[in-house]
Amino acid sequence: MKRAPVNPAIHLQPFLYYLEAECGMSTNTLKAYRSDLTQFFEYYQGHGPAKLSQVNLKFLTGYLQNLHERQLAATTVARHLVSIKMFFRFLVLEGILLESAVDLMNSPKLWQHLPKVVSPQKINELLNAPGDDDRFRLRDRALLAVLYATGCRASEVGNLKMRDLHLDESFCRCLGKGNKERLVALNPVAISAIEAYIDHERGNLVAARDSEWLFVTRSGNGLSRVTIWKLVKKYAARVGLSDGVSPHTLRHSFATHMLAGGAEIRALQELLGHASITTTQIYTHVEHSRLKAIHERCHPRG
Repeated sequence: MKRAPVNPAIHLQPFLYYLEAECGMSTNTLKAYRSDLTQFFEYYQGHGPAKLSQVNLKFLTGYLQNLHERQLAATTVARHLVSIKMFFRFLVLEGILLESAVDLMNSPKLWQHLPKVVSPQKINELLNAPGDDDRFRLRDRALLAVLYATGCRASEVGNLKMRDLHLDESFCRCLGKGNKERLVALNPVAISAIEAYIDHERGNLVAARDSEWLFVTRSGNGLSRVTIWKLVKKYAARVGLSDGVSPHTLRHSFATHMLAGGAEIRALQELLGHASITTTQIYTHVEHSRLKAIHERCHPRG
């Protein structure tokens, strides 16, 4: 009779504690690891060997094939593999396993997907989209302006506190992935929008509450990442932008427009809060693609 495999899920919570405490990973990253590994554990219970030490390349290849059959994107499959690799490295580090075959697996070949970018003209339309009929017009205008001015992630903007603002010096403090703090510049458009929101609308939202958040709901609580996502979608649709536009589109547009304006790649890496320059270099491909398209359209022999 075949022996039932052990349940590797017993090691999940200690692993997540390790990622948070030792690696400084963010809440969103921890959620992604939890989701990826929960799916892996479910597959393991139905197809895995009796012991974790017996996990081999054949089993892992079968799991990756299972992910492909679910029609997941190559980037998603690669992320799942990273989660599994980190988990097994943790097991070796803790002495639960002596060695692991997982590191022998190569990540799936990825296509270079260029991020969606919105033109400066459309960005201006988007920033002006909140109107008199919108309940919190000034807040929403300030929110959109800050997203584009800073290139910050939605979660980073949602976590901005009043004490993070330094409007006289045209910057704010942002807490990024891994709780890493960085300074991001605010342009005059963003500063003007923030001041209008604080002077004429934020006080009514927080009322008697002593809220520390910059962007708040009608009950005085901070805006969640999901709420920010919905607001961007709402105003993007209003100005005729596609369904694929999100807060991250504003981040991509910020980066691409900065490069087009002559920003150095290292400075852009710092502004975006990227740990690796490799992540930032995707925007050089976007800019090269844009220049190539202009050349083909405008050159007489294009």
